[in-house]
Amino acid sequence: MYPEEFVAPMRAELTRVGFQELRTAAEVDAVLTKPSGTVLVVVNSICGCAAGRARPAVAMALENKARPDTLTTVFAGQDTEATAQARGYFTGYPPSSPSIALLRDGKLVFMLERREIEGRDPYSIAEDLTKAFDRFCTPAGVTQTQ
Repeated sequence: MYPEEFVAPMRAELTRVGFQELRTAAEVDAVLTKPSGTVLVVVNSICGCAAGRARPAVAMALENKARPDTLTTVFAGQDTEATAQARGYFTGYPPSSPSIALLRDGKLVFMLERREIEGRDPYSIAEDLTKAFDRFCTPAGVTQTQ
């Protein structure tokens, strides 16, 4: 684990654009078991591909008209209990950080693993995310009816 003063600025990159940090398994379950709506989970990391690719890409993608209802993040290597719990919802995917998951109505519908993040520019990653948002999320200001 890294000292919190090293990690705090990396956490802030996401919280300042509206992400809620989930730091315990109970917090993860409280959010990811919601029966309706969309939740974006960013598995944050101290690595360079999180700093130079994943976090900037997520911030860009949030400019899209359609976006997730809830924005959450866990920090791999720091909040180990929360990260392990979140990864339990990513059925069929091995642990990966950074990674970005989108859940709708409690089910995983989209996943970007580290291998799909590293080596790519933030614009390409943001494009993948906005396509997923367009497919699975409601445009801001539009309410869903069932």
